[in-house]
Amino acid sequence: MSENPVPMSAAEIAQAVSGRKITAVAATEAALARIATHDKILNSFTDVTADRARAKARAIDAAIAAGQPVGPLAGVPFAVKNLFDVQGLSTRAGSKINRDLSPAPRDATLIERMEAAGAVLVGALNMGEYAYDFTGENVHDGPSRNPHDPTRMTGGSSGGSGSAVGGALVPIALGSDTNGSIRVPASFCGIFGLKPTYGRLSRARSFPFVASFDHLGPLARTVTDLALAYDAMQGPDADDAACTTRPVEPALPSLTSGLGGLRIAIAGGYFQSNVLPEATEAVARVAKALGATQTVEIPEAARARAAAFIITTTEGASLHLDRLRRRPNDFDPAVRDRLIAGAMIPAAYVDKAQKFRRWYRAKVLELFQSVDVILAPATAGTAPKLGQVNFVLDGVELQVRPNIGIHTQPISFIGLPVVAVPVPLEPLPIGVQIIAAPWREDVALRVAWALEQMGVAAAPAPRGI
Repeated sequence: MSENPVPMSAAEIAQAVSGRKITAVAATEAALARIATHDKILNSFTDVTADRARAKARAIDAAIAAGQPVGPLAGVPFAVKNLFDVQGLSTRAGSKINRDLSPAPRDATLIERMEAAGAVLVGALNMGEYAYDFTGENVHDGPSRNPHDPTRMTGGSSGGSGSAVGGALVPIALGSDTNGSIRVPASFCGIFGLKPTYGRLSRARSFPFVASFDHLGPLARTVTDLALAYDAMQGPDADDAACTTRPVEPALPSLTSGLGGLRIAIAGGYFQSNVLPEATEAVARVAKALGATQTVEIPEAARARAAAFIITTTEGASLHLDRLRRRPNDFDPAVRDRLIAGAMIPAAYVDKAQKFRRWYRAKVLELFQSVDVILAPATAGTAPKLGQVNFVLDGVELQVRPNIGIHTQPISFIGLPVVAVPVPLEPLPIGVQIIAAPWREDVALRVAWALEQMGVAAAPAPRGI
């Protein structure tokens, strides 16, 4: 199929709306029309909040007419993974069971902050059940589909977020990342994604998966849009005990400050194995553009991934134990079986995993005494086919579903900030992780912006819709 034209970026929409070149209502109607036309293929959305969006857009236009401030995201359409509370909707978290919940009485904090900045919520997005998924295939709502080839996966669990932004239905979407669920869809769908430092952005009024790993963050088609959304959502939140009390540290102003003095290294060892040629090529392109030649070894990354699996399954099982007892047949069987297995892991294994986690975090943080950024693959390859069960890495046949996050899990395990940048290879894009020290989202975003300006990182126009 031919490339589908891409609408304006979030920054362009906000500038046009604030400057009275277009109305917020017009921007909203354009997004709703695009969703109505293209989501028949992509299956990104589970709910379209058209009436709410139109009312918000009218309020923005009225504020502009009255000379009132409207915020840096004025009139920008956005959507959220359906584990965010949206007032008036049941927070389904990709499940069948949660559809019986009462409608949420209030929006999630991050939705409130986006709308306070002038953004317009247009809907909730498809996702893997209870966020325990790397594929984007939901047995209840159907799979979200890759905007560059609808026969392929979006990645998960923020699959609808990836396809909605990759398909240019909205310029910004919000997702969650526990073991890779922002970075994997960003890689497969050819867009930018930010997993912030653990505790940086509020998780209040979102459905949890693994409380000690869960992050919320934005996906966008440009780094500027990613930074706009990130800056709008920052700040302490009394409704989330895990959310840091650190002051807001805007990233947008620093994007153009250049890379002078930044020490950039390439992750070696584990991160240079378990990859297909396209992942190797993507990292090599990024490293060359940045002049990065130093290689660093992230110690015991394979063991970190194993420990992440243990903590994920046990925390997830604990959260869902009552649902597993009452309604086992209403789960996706693959999710149910992994949660049941997690409930049976001995406590001694969990204790050992947590002790290793503390050791591993300290060792990785030592690396950031000599480097500022580490480059690593986001995924082992480009998007697999929908329904694909196995793939081969380093001559070993592995199951697709649990192994898509092979390069993301060792990083989210210790809460480091990462920007996934899309490298537009042919025939499909693939992502590279820009990993920074805790609380240095600004550094990762600066590197991503520089790569975008060089043309090395870019979100390609969707070709499958």
